[in-house]
Amino acid sequence: MSIDQLVSQMTLEEKVHMLHGSGKFTSAGVERLGVPALTSTDGPLGVREEIQNDSWAAAGWDNDFATFFPAGGGLSATWNLDLAKQYGEAIGQEARARNKHVLLAPAVNLIRSPLGGRNFEYFTEDPFLNKQLAVPYVLGLQAQDVISCVKHYAINNQETLRGSIDVQADERTIREMYLPVFKAAVQEGNAYSVMSAYNQFRGAYLSENDYMLNTILRDEWGFKGFVMSDWGAVHSTVESAKYGLDIEMGTEIDDYDQWYFSEALIGAVKDGKVDEAVIDAKVKNILYAMNQVHAIDTTGRKSGSINTPEHLEVAYNVAKESIVLLKNENNLLPLKDDQVKSIAVIGDNAKRKHANQGFGAGVKTKTEVTPFDAITTKYPNVKVNYAQGYEEKYLPNDLDRSWGLPIDYSADSNLIKEAVEAASNSDVAVVFAGSNRLVETEAEDRKGLRLPFAQEELIAAVKAANPNTIVVMIAGAPYDVSNVHEQVDALVWSWFNGSKAGDAIVDVLFGVVNPSGKLPVTFPKKLEDSPAHATNSFPGGPDVVTYQEGILVGYRWFDTKNVEPFYPFGFGLSYTTFDYSEPKVMNNGGTITLSLDIANTGDVAGKEIVQVYFGKNNSSIERAAKELKGFAKVELKAGETQQLSVEVPVSELAYYDVETSSWKVESGEYTVWVGASSRDIRSEVSVSLD
Repeated sequence: MSIDQLVSQMTLEEKVHMLHGSGKFTSAGVERLGVPALTSTDGPLGVREEIQNDSWAAAGWDNDFATFFPAGGGLSATWNLDLAKQYGEAIGQEARARNKHVLLAPAVNLIRSPLGGRNFEYFTEDPFLNKQLAVPYVLGLQAQDVISCVKHYAINNQETLRGSIDVQADERTIREMYLPVFKAAVQEGNAYSVMSAYNQFRGAYLSENDYMLNTILRDEWGFKGFVMSDWGAVHSTVESAKYGLDIEMGTEIDDYDQWYFSEALIGAVKDGKVDEAVIDAKVKNILYAMNQVHAIDTTGRKSGSINTPEHLEVAYNVAKESIVLLKNENNLLPLKDDQVKSIAVIGDNAKRKHANQGFGAGVKTKTEVTPFDAITTKYPNVKVNYAQGYEEKYLPNDLDRSWGLPIDYSADSNLIKEAVEAASNSDVAVVFAGSNRLVETEAEDRKGLRLPFAQEELIAAVKAANPNTIVVMIAGAPYDVSNVHEQVDALVWSWFNGSKAGDAIVDVLFGVVNPSGKLPVTFPKKLEDSPAHATNSFPGGPDVVTYQEGILVGYRWFDTKNVEPFYPFGFGLSYTTFDYSEPKVMNNGGTITLSLDIANTGDVAGKEIVQVYFGKNNSSIERAAKELKGFAKVELKAGETQQLSVEVPVSELAYYDVETSSWKVESGEYTVWVGASSRDIRSEVSVSLD
């Protein structure tokens, strides 16, 4: 039966009840016509444990364990599009095995401020890298017969006042910075669903924003699927119905009949406030997406798999390629297991698990390898001297929650004393520092860049006790690590990196893996250097936030304003070295191709990420000094040289012309920079466009 035939046989009541939740993660089907209830699950870090239909309480299943996948910061730090697709495939297979039609992922909002509470699950500050990662993720996920609900559409870049704040950003800014990832997910990834965000944009909530949901998403981009609200993000019946929302989810009202898209919507149709054709269109959007994943006619539908060794391998591969080597003086790393007889393992993060903390979605997993677990398992002949080092402590408060609490920065002298003793009695000391998912959490932005829980004092004391001190940061977003960088010879950055995080970290420390991650965000020297803070426009409030920095987000601001970052966008070291030849540039009219040789001039195999940035000379409009427009990750054996080509479509050089509402490429000369980061430029060439 066709979609039109199905809808024609439904009553008004049946149609409307497909448009709102009938449980925490379900919306109704029409059983008599063979249309099942639509089932969803949280997913940025893995498939959420099963909960009760009408409650957030766990269902108590013993078979809903899932793989804990690296958070978005980890995936983006790989700069590896093949891994992004494998990630999508694996998490999609797990959602399918749990009989879910919709995975609420990926979360792709641009990182505007280093303090954003959900930065750990987002990808990057750069719109090009953002969309390059999102498309293969969505393609891999939906190939498993699971709908990708890309979130949060759109311009949702802070947790402070997220449910009410009205974002004001000019048209060029949203088109060039905040919308490209959604456009690519819809047009190139063919995403079947989009989640509307909590916030307002230009005076209208995103769940009832005619310009964003109808004009741009459907009319301009040709989106065919359904728009699902974020949980509790709906504020109206008639406006939401007319202006593009398809499914209302997640209010705290227990009686589903009282939701905006329930009895009130039926009444609005009967009263002539909403045309029934609008309801029909919404149901067709839902049925279109369900058909794409064989949810109605299940012939040929994939069965999926969950918590498998293959999925753990994907999680490990992402984690190992995401780890960023920030400093390695005197070749302290990698460690030699035949030379290290004892090791001090210090820090709360050495044993902490991150799968299921904080506000929002977590993962119930059987497997989460900590760094302590990995060291003791992989190197049983090495004596491990463990010390907690610091305690997760919070100030007295009247907040009735466990997450986003005011941090106690005072040191515990006894814990530091124990750490110093462990370090003094070991060949090498490794401090596992950073953050956790109670500090970095949905619904709460961080208050600053300072490392929590007196970790700087701990690291200084350990370094004084043992010159061979290595620091491994486990966190999802930038912190001020300037003092740590100055004190120690080796500094490694990991993320909330999933079920195999500990294995990946330890393999990097001991040289089993040569680190190849590159930072997907800029680390500022101080918070005021970041654009949203330099312009005093984060988080805004009490009603409005204005994006004063415009198109100069992230490294675009630092490079254009000549502000020195602490770690630049795209930065990451290796245990080997790479030489770049002078690139040759060819312009065939529609594509610019850069060709160069890259050589591994060190003693070990490694992977390098070659980054290509463009800048317009003497531009007639405001532009960033440089913008990432291409990259390639290449693996080279020791002493090996490969020829590498990076193709950049000329259309990627376009700017959005507000007067004509169109994309335009300026004629003239462009500078092309090829480098190992946005600041580590290895060569510079020019190309002219007519």
